Amino acid sequence: MSRERLVVVGHGMACTRLVEQLVAGAYAGRVTVLGDEPVPAYNRILLSAVLEGTHAAGAIGLRRAEWYAEHDIDLRLGTKVLAVDREHRDVMLVDGTVVPFDRLVLATGSLPTLPPVRGLVTPEGRLHPSVHAFRSLADCDGLVAAVPGARRAVVVGGGLLGLQVARALSVRGVSTEVVEGAEHLLSRQVGAGAGQVLARSLRRLGTTVYTGARAVRLVEPASGEGVTGVRLDNGAVLDTDLVVLTAGGRPSTSLARAAGLAVRRGVVVDDHLTSPTDPAVHAIGDCAEHRGTTTGFVPPAWDQAAVLARRLCGEDVAHAGSRGVARLRATGLDVAVLGDPVGAAGEVVEVTNPVVGKHSRLVVRGGVVVAAALVGDLSRVGLITQHYDRGTVLGPHEPGQLLLPERGAAAPTTTALPDDVEVCACAGVSAGRLRGCADLQEAREQTRATTGCGSCTATCAQLVGTTAAEPACEVVRTK
Repeated sequence: MSRERLVVVGHGMACTRLVEQLVAGAYAGRVTVLGDEPVPAYNRILLSAVLEGTHAAGAIGLRRAEWYAEHDIDLRLGTKVLAVDREHRDVMLVDGTVVPFDRLVLATGSLPTLPPVRGLVTPEGRLHPSVHAFRSLADCDGLVAAVPGARRAVVVGGGLLGLQVARALSVRGVSTEVVEGAEHLLSRQVGAGAGQVLARSLRRLGTTVYTGARAVRLVEPASGEGVTGVRLDNGAVLDTDLVVLTAGGRPSTSLARAAGLAVRRGVVVDDHLTSPTDPAVHAIGDCAEHRGTTTGFVPPAWDQAAVLARRLCGEDVAHAGSRGVARLRATGLDVAVLGDPVGAAGEVVEVTNPVVGKHSRLVVRGGVVVAAALVGDLSRVGLITQHYDRGTVLGPHEPGQLLLPERGAAAPTTTALPDDVEVCACAGVSAGRLRGCADLQEAREQTRATTGCGSCTATCAQLVGTTAAEPACEVVRTK
């Protein structure tokens, strides 16, 4: 009996998680991975850390190419897919190569959204030389190379990525301004109060913020080389040498649409991560639309990858959705968001101190934390994330105590966890597994929780019996 031929289109974090789980589950088929970037998958969340200079580009890789070869996985890098032919069950590459499949997984990620700014794109269809997208390692390398010749930068987009890029540029000595069309920063994740605290903190750190304003035009010098400014819709002109686009992305669906698969905003999939159009086609990660929802965060993508891998290995499991967890990682700025703290229904406990740059909001329903936003103080993010993940029913005074602990009260401990309790949601690691680690470095490798889950940050060091002050989840090691 011939082995099933599984082809994965896209080689990012979702694909890596899928392949790791297939290896762990002893998947019997032959796996081919087609990635359009020339390097193996890396941790995109840490690209801003590479820009800032705290991580080397070579340190954010997930798996070496040799690992794929060792596990008999055909990894093809620098490979662009031209079309998917469902009738003949093959994928055609731009060089004319045809790759047959019995089962196909689309993990094509997302594409950067280009705001409607005049002059952004040249007549040849390329970004203006002074304009940089920030989605890939190549984008990051290009921006790093441009920084030494720049004194000023404008970041278009005040979301998580935009704030991380703005802080990274500021740390590298570039005077940076952020332009956000919404009325406050992080408008998709937090309310106006938290957004105002963030803006004040950024200004304190030397970054100017313009909210409720949109970039409409690049201002070029008479020579036509470079840019001298960005004009806003209120008439103001921001002097700049660089423009960085971080205004979000959209699911990459062109291959799926051309192949006749069901596509709305993303590639439509059911609870089995399977296309309703074709039972041999699946989609995971940023490109997938499950129950009418697309996601741009890593933890849901990894959840989807794990469920699909288990199904391909023969288990009868389904994907019921993921709890959203996001973390802003930038020097001098601390933000963690659990669920939808703006839209979730429930009782709200909120504390704001803009003078010191702190804002906390819990949404509690039936005694359970269903959403949270923490800005400026993440000292209790681990404990709150554990309550959120485990659905802990809190007492009537506990939500307030989480945000405003009584003076002199002992900090709550997170060490008394049963071995089967999941500590790291994004890597599926239990407390018992971490207790078995020899040291903190091994715990880091077990969790690899750079997705901002928060809970393992607070518990890893304690569970391995060390008092190390640095978070256990901040380091990624290439394997």
